[in-house]
Amino acid sequence: MGALVLRGWDAQGDGGGPPPELFGTVTSTPTARHVDRRVQYEQTPPAGGDHAAAWLNCGTYTKPVPNEIAVHSLEHGAVWITYHPKLAVTDLARLLDVVPLDYTIMSPYPRLPAQIVVSAWGRQLTMSNPADPRLLEFIRRYRLGPQAPESGAPCAGGVNG
Repeated sequence: MGALVLRGWDAQGDGGGPPPELFGTVTSTPTARHVDRRVQYEQTPPAGGDHAAAWLNCGTYTKPVPNEIAVHSLEHGAVWITYHPKLAVTDLARLLDVVPLDYTIMSPYPRLPAQIVVSAWGRQLTMSNPADPRLLEFIRRYRLGPQAPESGAPCAGGVNG
């Protein structure tokens, strides 16, 4: 079994270039300014952009969290797993089983465009089933990945949603 690569992808044998994007991943190049206001994001939920000066403590939340502080955690390399508030209990339990404990946020999200949306800085993937193998691959590629402007900055000691 290979080693877990926490900073993005394993370049073993691929000539040194980044791998192609995971099928279905939407990419963007967001701005990264600290602001003292609510932000209108282009994506739901946001996958980067202007954000609050405080970051969200990584962890699992049972209520929606403010976009602006969650986005700050994405800037630090976190992956945000959002789920439809009416997601089946068995699907929610499966998410809880697979989500790593560090550098991840999991929360319900009202008006979500799919059952599950997983976001990292500048990357977003929608899915209907937590058993979709792309979920774990997305987390493996983008949690603490090089796409995050401040990858590895704290994901604790911030604000609780």
